[in-house]
Amino acid sequence: MTGERGATLADVAERAGVSPSTVSRTLRGLSTVSPQTRERVERAARELSFAISRSASSLVTGRTGRVAVLVPNLESWFLGAVLAGLAPELNSAGLDMLVYSVTTAEQRAQFFDRLPARRNADALLVVSFALSPQERERLDGLGMPLVFVSQHESGRASVYVDDAEAASRGTRHLLNLGHRRIAYIEPADDSGFAWSSRARLEGYRSALAQAGVSRDDALVRQVAQWQGSSLDAAVGRLLSLPEPPTAVFAETDDIAFRLLTVLRGANLTVPHRISVLGFDDHAMAEAWDLSTLAQPARGLGVAAAQLAHAVIQEPEADRQRHVVLPVELVPRGSTGPAPQP
Repeated sequence: MTGERGATLADVAERAGVSPSTVSRTLRGLSTVSPQTRERVERAARELSFAISRSASSLVTGRTGRVAVLVPNLESWFLGAVLAGLAPELNSAGLDMLVYSVTTAEQRAQFFDRLPARRNADALLVVSFALSPQERERLDGLGMPLVFVSQHESGRASVYVDDAEAASRGTRHLLNLGHRRIAYIEPADDSGFAWSSRARLEGYRSALAQAGVSRDDALVRQVAQWQGSSLDAAVGRLLSLPEPPTAVFAETDDIAFRLLTVLRGANLTVPHRISVLGFDDHAMAEAWDLSTLAQPARGLGVAAAQLAHAVIQEPEADRQRHVVLPVELVPRGSTGPAPQP
């Protein structure tokens, strides 16, 4: 009869001589089962051609076997790389991934009003998403583990890089090449990367101050992320200064790529007339010969998946755990010595 109707979790438990909850824990790969019991349960499951379902697991353990991921969009190379690191690592832990891309104001209001992750997942990963105080309060009331990715949250499990220190190191790279007029271009719309954006600007300014270079806010320009005319105007203003910059630090590689195109179109050779430094180590950075600060985007996803699995098992144990991954300076052909007067 078992073969005709399909084996159930109770059938496996009866054959292995254990409880249904032990079968569920075993087949979900939890470490709380002894090797002897695991072998007995797995043998019974094979003999009965049984595979545990999400619904059965949820009934026994109260868990869904899913992790929800909240992102501001799916267009960013960086976010795509993070998700590419997340998915296989979660899968190896027996967890599925649900992605919520919340882009528009309407989508945002609906998500935080309905909070679908509460019903559908065991943990929520907040990836590069700038939360309002009200939204953060809503997430705190979820009653489920939260992991913040690519952003630091005090008192919350977080995986991130030290953007300020990395930006400071990148600025020192330009200073060591003899540059003293170093411009900084940042996106006007940070698209969820607010924490990283502020930290990188602080790191840039800190390095200049430590080197004794006077602060000049005219060298800091904002550009609309996806509007070429905005960058054209920003470059025009920088080049028309009484003392134009000899180097430009772009907050992201995406901005740096477009900056290289604008400068070369204006017959300004890079790096002989002006150096360009990016941040991210985009998949195309090497092809563009762009000097950049390489953050491990895929590695952030892997580390976040591991931390999510840990907080699901012990929600309080890792509540304040912070994982900080390194950023490496990758010098390429877009940076060189400052031109002689």
